[in-house]
Amino acid sequence: MTQTNLPVLSSEGGLSRYLQEIRRFPMLEADEEFMLAKRYREYQDPDAAQKLITSHLRLVAKIAMGYRGYGLPVSEVISEGNVGLMHAVKRFEPDKGFRLATYAMWWIRAAIQEYVLRSWSLVKIGTTAAQKRLFFNLRRIKGQIAALDNGSLHPDQVKQIATTLHVTEDEVVAMNSRLTGDASLNAPMRTDEGSTEWQDWLQDDTPNQEEMLGEHQELDDRMALLGEALNVLNERERAIFEARRLRDNPLTLEDLAQEHNVSRERIRQIEVRAFEKVQEAVRKAVAARAMEDA
Repeated sequence: MTQTNLPVLSSEGGLSRYLQEIRRFPMLEADEEFMLAKRYREYQDPDAAQKLITSHLRLVAKIAMGYRGYGLPVSEVISEGNVGLMHAVKRFEPDKGFRLATYAMWWIRAAIQEYVLRSWSLVKIGTTAAQKRLFFNLRRIKGQIAALDNGSLHPDQVKQIATTLHVTEDEVVAMNSRLTGDASLNAPMRTDEGSTEWQDWLQDDTPNQEEMLGEHQELDDRMALLGEALNVLNERERAIFEARRLRDNPLTLEDLAQEHNVSRERIRQIEVRAFEKVQEAVRKAVAARAMEDA
């Protein structure tokens, strides 16, 4: 899977043109996204992958904009985000019940953050998850706790940051020393859009209320669809499906074979058939809702 067919952002000056170009690609409805993802996962269909990728380029651009404050070329940041998106499409499992955007955002952020860490002009930054979290959140937290203008931290502030980010106090002091000399959070910056402040470009990974509400609503809707779909199964199919697919600790084929007094292969066949019936019921329900909303 390559980027050869994707729009190219050659420089900062071409950002507006790039954003206009990627808006041409339509957003996908849930059922269309599901079918495209199935086609790619089962048949490695390049056209399906292309549609999944291009329909999420706007998501990459939105996330990438949150990292412009690190002084790196936005074209490179977006390019790295697109690589993360392609990894997400390659590994996306539509049967899990989540939308691609929810899954891909973590891959996109991870790819961009890896690029920032590789490109940052300071000494080598640590590569553990806690150290990355410290690197990307230290400025924001310093602003929230009103750290000294010269970048120094009081011992109690060091302790507070270490506790918040689950790192040691020594790691906070060391990272802060690497960042000392950064502009004040309120230092003016000039951008293509006009004057702004440094703090306006700091990344905040905390989901906003609208995103959380949307994700919860989507999860509720999917759970409701699943509950309705289970009604197409008979008693034995439902028991096996729930034991194999819905439990935190699924039962083994052997366990269920003994419980139902059949072979392991028969349990596997019933599970597969039940899963296919549930999938079909969910697709029909989604299609019916789409027609009602049209």
